[in-house]
This record gives sequence, structure tokens and C-alpha cells, in this order.
Amino acid sequence: MESANLDMTNEKQEDTWISQLAGGLVHELKNPLSTIKMNLQLLEEEFMKPQNRKEERALKKIQTIINEMNELQNILDDFLRFSKSQTLECHPHSINKAVEEVLDFVEPEAFLNNIQIRKHFDPHLPLLAIDKNLLKQAVLNIVLNAIQAMPDGGELIVRTFANGNDYCIEITDTGYGIAKDKQDKIWEVYYSSKKKGTGLGLPTTMRIVKAHGGTIQLESEENKGTQFTIRLPKHRICKDHETLHSQG
Repeated sequence: MESANLDMTNEKQEDTWISQLAGGLVHELKNPLSTIKMNLQLLEEEFMKPQNRKEERALKKIQTIINEMNELQNILDDFLRFSKSQTLECHPHSINKAVEEVLDFVEPEAFLNNIQIRKHFDPHLPLLAIDKNLLKQAVLNIVLNAIQAMPDGGELIVRTFANGNDYCIEITDTGYGIAKDKQDKIWEVYYSSKKKGTGLGLPTTMRIVKAHGGTIQLESEENKGTQFTIRLPKHRICKDHETLHSQG
């Protein structure tokens, strides 16, 4: 038993060390990238009114490099989120409120894509000891995938409810679904079916949920839609949660 506990402690220490190393590396890379991007944008301004074909070609190349820089920064941001996804700072929070904030954030994009958001929240769920920001990131990754899976519009249905020993967040879309042979692969780091996907979104979600002691269930059928269910264990209920509720 002591050996098992020691192994778990060593594993956590190793994860923390890797997260710190990755975070430091990303910051070291982002600083010069920001400087390069800023100078490219200044150069772009000088060529915004090209006088000849040579300057037109130069402007196009500069804009291409800026776009690639943006993609690289997105990859670094995703990698940083992935590396930090097991380091929790838990406090009493409402999962309803956390999910609501995510949906408020994506509502404009959903509207532009003709996607209707339907919310069904259980008002009786207690406060849970969660890392609110990380849990929001986990939900956001799923919701963004759902929106991208409905390019011609559809419905995004989000529910929270209690089920057995778990409190659940269920996210359902009416998009094109995930093929059976790809349903296991979506959790693999760097796997992506999207042209510009980093392949870190869903693996990050999985790490965050597991760090909370939870699980994720996937159900999907091609051309019908996909449903993700995040399950958080009831033992994360905050003690004296009724008092915490009354305090805000």
C-alpha cells in the first residue's frame, strides 16, 4: 500500500515537473514569436498599398507568414493548456454557472452558424470542488467541436443532471457525427480530422476530467450527431454546501 502511494506521489511530481518545463518552454518561444509577428505587421502596413507587382507579391508573402505565425501561436496555446490540465486549483463552484458561461461565450458564433442552443440545467445540483477555469476549458473544447460539426446549422443541447454517484454535463449536437473507427482516436494527442486542428482539444478535456476524478462517455452516429457526457463524482460535493450557497 505504501509503495502504491509512493508511486502515485512520484507520478504527480513528475507530471508537475513536466507541466512546469512545458510552460516555461512555451513562454520562451512565445516571446520572440510575438516580436517577429509585431515586426511583420509593421512591414505589412508599409506594403498595404502596393505600387507594383513585386510589392503585391511581397505583401502576399508577408500575410502568409503572419497567418502561419497565428497558427503556431494557437498550437503553443493549446500545448500550454494541455500541459497544465492536471494541475487543479479547486474551489466550491456551480457547474451550472460554469457551463452557462461557456455557452454565453460561444453564443455569437452559434448564432452566425444558425445553431440553436438549448439548455436544460438541474437547479438542485450542489456546489462541487472543481477548478472552474479548467472545467470550462474542458466543456468549451467539446462545444467548439460540436459547432464545427454543424456547418449548415443545427441544435446544441446541453444538460446537467444527477445520475447515480455522478453529476453529469451532457453535450449533444445534431452534426455529422464521428465514424466508429475514429471514436477511439479522437482522444489521442495530435490526432485531428480537421485541416487546421492541433489535435489537443479533446485530449486536454480528457486530462482535465480525469484530474477531477471523472469520466467522459461518447456516443455518436454518422450523419445524426454526437453526445459527450462528462461525469463528475459526487464525493466532490463541498462540505457545508448549503452555507456556501447562501453566501453567494
